[in-house]
Parts: sequence; C-alpha cells; structure tokens
Amino acid sequence: MGTAAKGYVILTEDIKDPEGMKAYGKAAGAAMGGVRVLAVDAKPQVLEGDWHGHQTVVLEFESVEAAKAWYDSDAYRAARELRRAAADTNAVILSGF
Repeated sequence: MGTAAKGYVILTEDIKDPEGMKAYGKAAGAAMGGVRVLAVDAKPQVLEGDWHGHQTVVLEFESVEAAKAWYDSDAYRAARELRRAAADTNAVILSGF
C-alpha cells in the first residue's frame, strides 16, 4: 500500500499593507503546526508569462486533505482575514505525486 500524495499550497501575494502582513505573519505562525514551509520568495524568477504579486509562498502538507483542513481551520481563518486586508492573494492547493 503506497503513501498518500503530499498536498501543496502556493500563494502569490500582492502586498498593499506591509504592516498588516507582519500581523498576518504572526497570526499565521500560530496556525502552522503540520505545515512545512518550502519557499518564501519576494523575487521569483519568472520563466514564462506574467506572475502575480510581490511574494510567493510554497507550503507542504502530508496530504491535500491536510492542506484543506489547515486552510479552513479556525486558527488559520483568523490569520487569513488579516492577509486579505493587507494583500491581494491568489492561492491554490496542488496534489503531489
């Protein structure tokens, strides 16, 4: 029996309020149990097309279900509202291999 595919969350953030993003970072940190931060980059190298935002974040979870549970958790929901007030964000959940 194989292991479940990892889940990944990728966020691109167009930051409007840097101080608000600092508050989000503190609140989100409290919700990061079980989350592995793979990358946070303010200057990703765009290979093709247009890229959104000032910052890109890649998170790894044990599964897509774990990623969804984190995103919908009470702890992250409070942080998410701070982020939404401070940045325009695109976010996706991907299933790994």
